Amino acid sequence: MEILSIETIKSLVKMGKLRWTNHIMIRLLQRNISQSDIENTLLNGEIIEEYEDDYPYPSCLVFGRNLYNEVIHVVCGSNGEELWIITAYYPDRTEWEKDLKTRREKK
Repeated sequence: MEILSIETIKSLVKMGKLRWTNHIMIRLLQRNISQSDIENTLLNGEIIEEYEDDYPYPSCLVFGRNLYNEVIHVVCGSNGEELWIITAYYPDRTEWEKDLKTRREKK
């Protein structure tokens, strides 16, 4: 299976081919993130990490912004037909460089 591209992600979002699991819905409630925030991030964001060997499908980490212009990270994967939303969170500034796109090296 090929690596997930931002173009594929945007296309699947625009077609409404999103798979929302119970897990992601619980996380969104816990973190006060809306489905619209996720869609905005995926439509306007950029891939900052790729997990091509992820199971069951290749996945990636997308950097973007929610509807209030706050930085958000979304992990998603795809089987080529649907985009599985795996998790989403506001990045912890102690784990990320100032750009919130680069992981800090563990000491």
